[in-house]
Amino acid sequence: MEQSNKSDQSSSNGNEYFVIKAKDNGVHVIGLTRGQDTRFHHTEKLDKGEVMIAQFTEHTSAVKVRGKALIMTKFGTIDTEE
Repeated sequence: MEQSNKSDQSSSNGNEYFVIKAKDNGVHVIGLTRGQDTRFHHTEKLDKGEVMIAQFTEHTSAVKVRGKALIMTKFGTIDTEE
């Protein structure tokens, strides 16, 4: 698989991709809506070693990650245990 060296690469509509890798079983990924009232609109459960590739959209303004995971963005990697 070929990797791009562009650190600012995003989807064609300008929304940024990010990666979440579960370090333990039962990591919850929760998408939050845009707009006047912020609400949960999507939830996923990841087990150890599972990877989710996601992006912010016109409906998703924030993502909450609960559990031990690595979150990789164009800004760097975040370890939820630190």
